[in-house]
Amino acid sequence: MTVHQTSLHHHHGRVERWTTASRVAIGASLLVVLVLTLVPAFGGAGSIDRMTALFVYVILAAMWNALAGYGGLISVGQQVFFGLGAYFTVRIADAGLNPFLSIVMAGGVVTLLSYPLSLLMLRLKGGEFAIGMWVVSALTHLLVNLDQLIQGETGTSLISLNAYDIDDRRTYIYWLALASMVTMLTILFAVLRSRRGAAIQAIRDNEDAARALGVNVEATKRLIFVLAAAGTGLAGALWLASATSFQPKTYFSVQWTAYMIFMVLVGGIGTFEGAILGAILFFLIETWFGGLGVWYLIGLGVVALLFSLFVPKGIWGELERRTGLSLMPVGYRLILLPKTKSTEKE
Repeated sequence: MTVHQTSLHHHHGRVERWTTASRVAIGASLLVVLVLTLVPAFGGAGSIDRMTALFVYVILAAMWNALAGYGGLISVGQQVFFGLGAYFTVRIADAGLNPFLSIVMAGGVVTLLSYPLSLLMLRLKGGEFAIGMWVVSALTHLLVNLDQLIQGETGTSLISLNAYDIDDRRTYIYWLALASMVTMLTILFAVLRSRRGAAIQAIRDNEDAARALGVNVEATKRLIFVLAAAGTGLAGALWLASATSFQPKTYFSVQWTAYMIFMVLVGGIGTFEGAILGAILFFLIETWFGGLGVWYLIGLGVVALLFSLFVPKGIWGELERRTGLSLMPVGYRLILLPKTKSTEKE
């Protein structure tokens, strides 16, 4: 008899997915998105650019959390998709396509490329996978440098954006980043709440047990790998549009994955809300202390280390553990009701 059955033997129980708090949170989220849509109407150029950066950070954190927090796949090479997203945007736009369409198409190309890569990389386990991804990123960086259009580390820029008025361009990129963030979070939420989502978490907890229960481990891991690559590639394309210039060493830098890890560790690995919270915290820290150079990076490292030692579940994970609060529930929870006379007679 399982714990689940034993509990129900002594108590009335009900399985709950949506809570009052989560329904309110979904409503509030829709309201926030609506308000964010209007920001370009009253925000200054600086605040629009910063908010665009925040949307990119949320995408990056959510994707790394999907991969590591839910899929159990720790990667230190996610910058490969970030860099490729930017690179293909430049390449596609150079072929004469609209720059904004190029951003979306670049995300699509990265998604397609990540599939054959997943066939190779998912054969690796644990540390091998983590380092393997880093090696792939380093090799991809070298290959991109060979492209005549990129001119090695000199780089290039998304010239076709110059056809737009600077304020219009800023607004379009902002809206595209907001739409991308909402789309990627919605897809991720839908996947995690589906049967495949339950399989993803079962694999993370115990791969052999999941396989014994009939879960297709390889296909499930591939889904989360490709989804994380798609979001990260789109984030790279958006970052390029906002910055306009593309230098390979900037986009293929391991610091992007370091930022993702920081956001997820501090916010709460394996919780949907944690990644978003971590991205907001990272954004605030960068806004206030980003000008400190090396000390800022050292500070990030120390904070991440302290969190992994003393608050391993992150801020949201700790909050959820203490209060049971779940605003974006991707799993189920069993609510045990007090014993009644009828259950006592049983």
